[in-house]
Amino acid sequence: MKLVPILMADDDIEDQMLVKIAMETSELKNPFFCVDNGQQLMDYLNCLPPYDDKDKYPSPGLIMLDLNMPVQDGMTTLKQIKSSEKFAHLPVVILTTSSEEEEVLESYNEGAASYICKPFNLIKLVHIMQQIGDYWFSIVEVPANDEID
Repeated sequence: MKLVPILMADDDIEDQMLVKIAMETSELKNPFFCVDNGQQLMDYLNCLPPYDDKDKYPSPGLIMLDLNMPVQDGMTTLKQIKSSEKFAHLPVVILTTSSEEEEVLESYNEGAASYICKPFNLIKLVHIMQQIGDYWFSIVEVPANDEID
């Protein structure tokens, strides 16, 4: 299994911690980084302070993105990523509480690789993290870190 970094943008600290716990429980050992909103995610991708140390903040191979965040929401961020020549290749998995058909459709239309509704319990989240690990890091090919920079 490839150990490419995962970058998660979610304003809910509890959700960040639950995903981290679910990854550990599912034995997904990829480096895991979190930011609190879309603007921070874009700063991370663009290596802007405080994310300018590439050893400490490596380029992600997968982005998990919440849609409902302050400062800059997930849909705006998804559009920025997918319209950027530098970042458009990055797979973006929407991980959000909304199951509104309009948001699902818009996410896919804007280039999301997957759309997952956050489960309300840890057991289901562990299962989702296992599936993400199996799919994104065992089955499909994602660019290596040195190919991204």
